[in-house]
Amino acid sequence: MKMCSIASGSSGNCTYVGTEETSILVDAGISCKRIEQGLRALDREARKLDGILITHEHSDHISGLGVLARRYHIPVFLTGGTHDAIMRSSAGRNIDPDVFHEIREDESFRIGEMEILPFTIPHDAAQPVGYRMTDGIHSAAVATDMGKYNDYIVDHLTGLNAILLESNHDVNMVEVGPYPYPLKQRILGDRGHLSNENAGRLLCRILHDGLEAVFLGHLSKENNYEKLAYETVCAEIRMDKVPYAPECFHIEVARRDGLSNLVTL
Repeated sequence: MKMCSIASGSSGNCTYVGTEETSILVDAGISCKRIEQGLRALDREARKLDGILITHEHSDHISGLGVLARRYHIPVFLTGGTHDAIMRSSAGRNIDPDVFHEIREDESFRIGEMEILPFTIPHDAAQPVGYRMTDGIHSAAVATDMGKYNDYIVDHLTGLNAILLESNHDVNMVEVGPYPYPLKQRILGDRGHLSNENAGRLLCRILHDGLEAVFLGHLSKENNYEKLAYETVCAEIRMDKVPYAPECFHIEVARRDGLSNLVTL
């Protein structure tokens, strides 16, 4: 099983997860051209994708979906609320409705060799979800766009071998930055985004010997930067009582405009 972030940040998100026989994208929030280029760099082809999992309808997660779906007629899996929201937007224009497949939270489904379990995330979207994926031996998850985490989310992220986890912002940068007050409240709220500190605290809840790779993703362009996200998350691990140090794991910040390292589990 392999995992790679093709792009991750407030301006666009797309993650590849696959096996030798099955290739899946989580979100398509960058242009179709960039997705095609990213897949080619991974020795994969867009036309051979087995499915696209959509977390929610915000543009940084679906901006490339229309062209990608029309060009290759790839099955798109998403919740009913997300489907309705997309179809009401310009992104849903001219997409063949037959490509859409409705899924439900906490009900697993299969795409080729992989079993996928969607789980609810607290975000200001119609019906947003994160995804846990397994090939029967290894498991990985994409968990971004969460205003907070709880025991339910921890349960769905326990026992993973790899994760792309949101580390969106530094709280102080948001508070003193130029954003208008309502936007600051949205980002910092329970249906906004996960801060660097909370990403580290959540990570401490799910660390275990089998966790091989952690990608810190969905960084805000205005309220975060790579070194700050990495150092803050590592500091949370060091301060926690868990019997691990950051050096025990491969932790990297997923790039905004390029591929992360390809992790083979």
